[in-house]
Amino acid sequence: MAQALSPSPFALEQILNSISMGLILVDANQTVCLWNGWVERHSGITAEQAIGRHISEAFEELPSRALLSAIANTLSYGLPVVLSNALHRSPLPLFERNEQEAEKKRIHQSITITPLDAEFGGRNCLIQINDSTTSIKREKILRTHSEMLKREATTDSLTGIYNRRFFDEHFKMAMGHAVRHHVPLSVFMVDIDYFKEYNDSYGHVAGDKALIQVAAAMRKQLMRATDVLARFGGEEFVLMLPNMAEDSAMQFAEKLRTAVWDLNIPHVNSRICERISVSIGCSSFFKHAESDANILLKCADAALYEAKKAGRNQSYYLPLQQFNSSSATTKDKPQKTASNQL
Repeated sequence: MAQALSPSPFALEQILNSISMGLILVDANQTVCLWNGWVERHSGITAEQAIGRHISEAFEELPSRALLSAIANTLSYGLPVVLSNALHRSPLPLFERNEQEAEKKRIHQSITITPLDAEFGGRNCLIQINDSTTSIKREKILRTHSEMLKREATTDSLTGIYNRRFFDEHFKMAMGHAVRHHVPLSVFMVDIDYFKEYNDSYGHVAGDKALIQVAAAMRKQLMRATDVLARFGGEEFVLMLPNMAEDSAMQFAEKLRTAVWDLNIPHVNSRICERISVSIGCSSFFKHAESDANILLKCADAALYEAKKAGRNQSYYLPLQQFNSSSATTKDKPQKTASNQL
């Protein structure tokens, strides 16, 4: 079997100083025996200054307790130790090489501590140091990019509230939770009155601004993290409020309507009054035999239709038991929770 020739001490020194990782060798007394060029460059301490000193005294600052403890354990028990950058970002005072910046930045490090048998008995300890700064920066960029894509996938780009895709996914989960835990769930369909006429009068730029204002006014009414407001399409919005009973839903619908009304956005071609208003339809699920999420949504949409038919700028509550899913109409006259006929 062919064997590789052992490199000369001079060649070995060149190899150790040219590799792109830090190497420190300490003996059984934790005295530094090897200190390669990478460590010199990132510590500012030369090999001549470090070799022969205790590892805790070789740097300008004391290494972390975790590192010193790991070295002691490796020398005592002969077991390797890995200090990952996830838990130990900078165990050693090593810095990026950037002479243009006055403040030195610590390198994020991954450190492996390996026991080595000494030539004349005893045990040495090899400390291998990798610079994790670049990989951590890359990970942060990827995480930021991922979060941005997630926001784009679930958020309406104009108003900043959730989009319909997000609502559809979470509405089914919320309905399942309401059924399993026997808690109420209320849904609100909101439509800006005569919004086409608004766009015709003021232009689409003003229309976009009005949508943003309306969305912001309704979002301010939400008090819990589980409450969801989404843009359903065009000038229509939908809200889902878990654990909200019928009587509270009726009050909340009026609260939404008033919040938009109080914005006092001029609308000269509205057939209600010369400001923007909304019509709201709502319904609630609570221990009903029918647990289909689509039925509750259709019921709220039917209530919205009744609010518009009654003159708009209205809030109507339609009980789920009065709703016929096949015809999307009511058996009895829906309950009008609030109105503002002007």
